[in-house]
This record gives sequence, structure tokens and C-alpha cells, in this order.
Amino acid sequence: MSSDRYGSDVLSTDWRAPKRGRAVEAPAELGAVVEEVTTDWCGEIVAVDRDLHTVTLEDRRSRRRTFPLGPGFLLEGRPVILTAPVRTAAPAKPTRTASGSVAVPDAKARVARASRIFVEGRHDAELVEKVWGDDLRIEGVVVEYLGGVDDLADHLRDFRPGPDRKVGVLVDHLVAGSKESRIAQGIAKSPVGQHVLIVGHPFIDIWAAVKPDRLGLPRWPDVPRSIEWKKGVCQQLGWPHRDQADIARAWQHILSKVSSYHDLDPALLGRVEELIDFVTASPG
Repeated sequence: MSSDRYGSDVLSTDWRAPKRGRAVEAPAELGAVVEEVTTDWCGEIVAVDRDLHTVTLEDRRSRRRTFPLGPGFLLEGRPVILTAPVRTAAPAKPTRTASGSVAVPDAKARVARASRIFVEGRHDAELVEKVWGDDLRIEGVVVEYLGGVDDLADHLRDFRPGPDRKVGVLVDHLVAGSKESRIAQGIAKSPVGQHVLIVGHPFIDIWAAVKPDRLGLPRWPDVPRSIEWKKGVCQQLGWPHRDQADIARAWQHILSKVSSYHDLDPALLGRVEELIDFVTASPG
């Protein structure tokens, strides 16, 4: 049989296929080494976030960069579409609550007390609920979102605090000489002051109460005063920050790293515990 001097028919094969083959889906497993093709960044997968749909790579110099999950990666020299790994089975029920209290299995929520805890900020309320929610339900304490400390006097006027209707208030960045501090002092001197406890944490935003190493950070970024703090943090960390939806996703990412009081700065823990003790104490 004579050989084909012109070779095989190129049209009989997939002539459009890339030299390295077509990309296939691959789970972004921790420890795997991949390369991002548009930047040539090569590193080990050290973190995968489902909420932000991102993967973080660490190169041999311990530098880290975060990229969107999806196409554009090479794994062992072959193109892949990175996907979030399959979730593992749910862990066994904990013996303690997220706040460190002894868990009471199948405990029913107590009928809500008249007393309340007000928190300044929606993210603050979500964080308090995640860590202290079980305790608050057993104690029958309701946490209410306070839009801003400027509205606190109006809220208290409507609520009418008293011996059986105490109010605890958690305020952001309560420091000496601030507007928030002056409002708190004024309420403390008012006729209802003995039934209201206002405490504050030192953080510019509740995000910073989460220990930064839980997100793989040595510390929270320094944001210039001219930039809104949350957007500045997202910008410096390479997270989307175009609109409020991006900020909300960033917060859910941060909140997902909190599983117990161990993940929070002690400066916040003491303040929340103080409020719970205040509103649950017997009158007298």
C-alpha cells in the first residue's frame, strides 16, 4: 500500500480544537496548583468562597491573589473551568451555642420579654443573631434594628422604658467626644436613663469586629477617611464593590467566616454580654 503523500484529511478531525484540549469542569480543591491564564499567576488554591464565587491562589513567595471561579485556568497544563467543591456532610449537633453557652437540645423559644436590645446597623443585628441567637431565644430577648443613633431618642420615647421594659443599645464606634457619645450621655441623664444601657464597640464598622485572620488577612486594610469604609475594604481586597449588592455579598462572605465567639474580637463580646445581662436582670 502506497503512503498518502499529502497526509490525512484535516477536515476529518476537529480542526478547531485548542492544542491543549477543550476546558473541562474541575472542582477547586484546596492544595491543588493552578495557573490563571490571563495573568500567568500560578499558585496553590488556599481558599474558595461560594458566596463571592472566587478562588484564592498563593504563589511560592506566599503572595495571594483572588480570581473569579470559572474558565481561564490550567491544571496540570490542561485548561479547566474551576467550580466550587461539593459540600461535605453536615456536622453533628454542637454541645455549645455559638456564644459558648451550654446548648439546650430542642429548647423552645421563651415568650418574648418586654425588654429589648437595639443595635445600630443591619449587619450588627445579623452578627448578634448568628452568635447569640440561641441564647436570646431561650431568654426571650428580641433584637431590633436601629437605623442610626440619631433616632434613638425617638425610639425610646415610643418604647417607654421602665423597670420591666429595659432597653440595651449597641452603638458603632462609641468613642469619647463623638456625637454618639454626647447622645448616650444625654439619654443617661434623662428620666428613663436608669432603664437604658448604651454601650459601644471601638470599631469603625462591625465588619472589623471579625478577626481578620478568619479571612486570611494579617489585619483589616487602612481606608482613607475620604472613602466609605466598606467600599474601601472591598476595593483593597479585590472584591466587587460597585453597588450595595456587592457590599451585601461581601458582608455575607465575612459573616460566613463566623461560627462562634472565637471568631470575634473580645472588645465586642463583652459589650453584647453586658447588654444581655442588663435586659434579663430581675427588676429591683
